[in-house]
Amino acid sequence: MTHLAFMLFDDFYGIGLWMFLSIGAVSLFVVFIPTVHFLDSRRKEREAFYKAETLRRITESSSDGAKAAAELLRDEARREAIKMREGLKIGGLICIGVGVGLIIFLRVLLGSGGVPNGGAGSAYLCGLIPGFIGVAMLIYVFFMAGPIE
Repeated sequence: MTHLAFMLFDDFYGIGLWMFLSIGAVSLFVVFIPTVHFLDSRRKEREAFYKAETLRRITESSSDGAKAAAELLRDEARREAIKMREGLKIGGLICIGVGVGLIIFLRVLLGSGGVPNGGAGSAYLCGLIPGFIGVAMLIYVFFMAGPIE
């Protein structure tokens, strides 16, 4: 693949490869990503249409159908709330892991003296920032968020 890039954009200073990579990046952001977004939005629109059509037919069928449709909507809202909370839990744990890893990495990198050239001796404590963000996310999920209905 590289020889193709050099054959298409050949010159003596290596600009050919950079031209090839630049055109690839532009085509990614101009063509591929908008196409994927368009197709994803069409899929979501189709799913919403089919769901609404199914609920309409259930509610028109009988009074028991209306109860079933309402129960279906409640179950879906409950599943979405559970999914959101599980995402917050995973995000909080990842933030705590990143913070601990950053503390360990900076502590080993800088040694026991901290920042070289007379700086503050506790630069590794910047790992507490993502750690505290993770703790805040977990506190919200477990203590502050209301019950799932």
